[in-house]
Amino acid sequence: MKIFNTSKLVKSEDLNHHGTLFAGRLAEWFIEGAFITAAGIFGDPSGLVCKKLHGLAFNAPVKKGAIINLETKLVLVGTTSIKVYGKVTKVNGTESLVDGFVTFVCVDENGKKKAHGLLQPKAQNEEDKRLIEIAKKLR
Repeated sequence: MKIFNTSKLVKSEDLNHHGTLFAGRLAEWFIEGAFITAAGIFGDPSGLVCKKLHGLAFNAPVKKGAIINLETKLVLVGTTSIKVYGKVTKVNGTESLVDGFVTFVCVDENGKKKAHGLLQPKAQNEEDKRLIEIAKKLR
């Protein structure tokens, strides 16, 4: 499975009232990173819409000045849908700060669902197999 990476610097304007990364800002970055993955594989950004953000799991706070990395990869395809998994870590870190899934749907110029013709990516390891199984259960 091809992995896409995006990095962000957490600045003052990204913080909540606790002084940590605002969940809404991270959700914006998360969906954007997942969209870049889906569009990069599908090839037509204008033909994709976000259908659902499947609960982000916040595992640790992120403070101002942190540089975070969002790693995304396509894990499951339906006839019209594309599910992308994302994981946020500190740059050069391995601990998952946040992770979750985003579903996109391919649409035509009138906003109607259309088949994308993508093939299911092959699992490269046990982690990929685990993510595919989780993605299959998401509705």
